Amino acid sequence: TLTATGYAVISVQNHKNHAQQRLMAIRASKLDAYRSLTEQVYGQQLDASSTVADMVVTNDTFRAKVEGVIYGARLVSITPVGDDTYETTLSLDRDVVQDLRILYMGQVAAKGR
Repeated sequence: TLTATGYAVISVQNHKNHAQQRLMAIRASKLDAYRSLTEQVYGQQLDASSTVADMVVTNDTFRAKVEGVIYGARLVSITPVGDDTYETTLSLDRDVVQDLRILYMGQVAAKGR
């Protein structure tokens, strides 16, 4: 079983009503957990570039991209952490992970034709 945990801060949510901020933080932490599951199933696409002038690194940039479909995830917990953060944990059965990877490889093969 894969597990993933996501976090979100309440006070930075874009709403003036505190109760609505809490609900938005819960939703954001759940999406962060889904992102983490997606990274575990499909990996990350990384783009990096460095600029060197006079043998000194003058610029270093990294970009990460995660893309995929997750289904069958089970909500394990939604927990407040401290006064200003929510933590959401999801789990994904290994059989579902295998199905997702097979589906993904089929799509990759179809694109190559």
